[in-house]
Amino acid sequence: MIRTRVATLLRNSPPTISPSTSATEAAQRVRDPDIAALVVVDGGTVVGLVTESDLVALVAEDRTDLTVSAFMSTPPVTTPPETTVDAAADRMREAGVKHLPVVEDGTCCGLVSVTDLAPYVSRRRLGIEWGGEPFTPPELPVPRVAD
Repeated sequence: MIRTRVATLLRNSPPTISPSTSATEAAQRVRDPDIAALVVVDGGTVVGLVTESDLVALVAEDRTDLTVSAFMSTPPVTTPPETTVDAAADRMREAGVKHLPVVEDGTCCGLVSVTDLAPYVSRRRLGIEWGGEPFTPPELPVPRVAD
């Protein structure tokens, strides 16, 4: 069992956004390659989560006129910083989420994702399914030996 706490994985302050922020502004924030999800905070309290896939769905439905409060995932699945990586992975798998805000005393102190947990936990435990074919190396020509 892995005893590492999620608090040890937190590097930067979590990317947060207000529920009144426009979908367009949220999408611009998620364009940053280091941001795959935004924690929605209202008055210092975590109230939701917006992911890249939420924003892709909005664009596909041509609904970019909305504010974050209209499409955020709420209530968010959260965890305290003392949660073990193993327990956090179980929580994510059971809830069917890929991002987990880390909350202490009602305040967001970080965000962990399946990518953050992957070095510590097996793919099966995180619920990651590989949909591709098994890797097969390409056929290489057989070297000819001179007579």
